[in-house]
Amino acid sequence: MTQNDPTDHALAAIASILDHPETQREPQKPPVEEQPAAPEVIEAEGYSKMGPGPMAAIRFRWTVRREANGEYFVDETIGENSTPVVSGPLAPDEAIRLVDERAGEARERFEQIKSEMTGRAAAAKLVRNHAGEM
Repeated sequence: MTQNDPTDHALAAIASILDHPETQREPQKPPVEEQPAAPEVIEAEGYSKMGPGPMAAIRFRWTVRREANGEYFVDETIGENSTPVVSGPLAPDEAIRLVDERAGEARERFEQIKSEMTGRAAAAKLVRNHAGEM
């Protein structure tokens, strides 16, 4: 990890915000009573999510497609030119749920790996600093 690592800058910015909470806040406004909005209808065909990560070549993508016979399938690809792994046939709501679940799992794994890498880098820096003092 270099001294110009953007992750270090982002973490420092977050820490400074948490260390210095806002002293001036707007008074709380009374809640406005609203009519409950109708649930948003999501069209299954073409529903898509992309996994996290810095490189498009290894980023997962999940896309729902509808066959001519009305059955829905989820295509899972890695990068731009991979052959999809196909799940289905599924009901439209099942296909959407599968895309959401896979994207959520990918985000969790990505955050876990990023956290582990950040922790290891911090530990390595601590060891280097300690070795330099001896």
